[in-house]
Amino acid sequence: MTTPADVHDVRDPEQPGRLLAIERDALIPLLRGRTEEDFALPVGACPGWSVRSVLAHCSAALTRVVENRFEEGVFSPESNDRDIAERDGWSNARVVDELERGMTEAGPVIAGAGGKLDALALGEWVHAGDVRDAFGEPGAYGGAGLPDALALLARITRERGHVPLHADLDDLDEPLRLGESGGERPPGRFIGDGPTLVRLYTGRPAGGAEFELVGVEAKDLNIFG
Repeated sequence: MTTPADVHDVRDPEQPGRLLAIERDALIPLLRGRTEEDFALPVGACPGWSVRSVLAHCSAALTRVVENRFEEGVFSPESNDRDIAERDGWSNARVVDELERGMTEAGPVIAGAGGKLDALALGEWVHAGDVRDAFGEPGAYGGAGLPDALALLARITRERGHVPLHADLDDLDEPLRLGESGGERPPGRFIGDGPTLVRLYTGRPAGGAEFELVGVEAKDLNIFG
């Protein structure tokens, strides 16, 4: 059992890179063992994208971080589509190689960015969950990186003044506080597991999991909406 540092908002600059490294060590071997057909599977959380598309998007985003390439419009839908198209001629193995390098080398850059890129690391971890989900693998949006992901999610929602929520999670010893804490509105309450909370905050279907949500609607939680 793990307790996230949710009682204060002191940023741990190593946390985003740690999350990427944990996911790299789990995801890359999984990808290396998959067939060409598996890379063509549709990803339900990203309509119109295959597993390969999601991986190409992720590897491109991390490469941009490492190379400090943030031109105007970067990470827009159009920019993402161009990044994926640029990798159309690549083998799946080359896409995975680039992703592995990015998940290794982006951490120190994100650490030094003062928090501006922390949400990108969380998004990469969520996309890894999308891929696991497409494969039918257990533990999508969970695993060893979940405590760091939840702590990042909590801090990001507080920094953005998101709708307040108190989450009583099966995965953590202490309640997790998300969103603004100024008292302007009473917090909602979530009871359930961490992966389901991640799904709700990132606009993913709950996957049939049992949970309780009071005082706020699921659509109001989505940080990417």
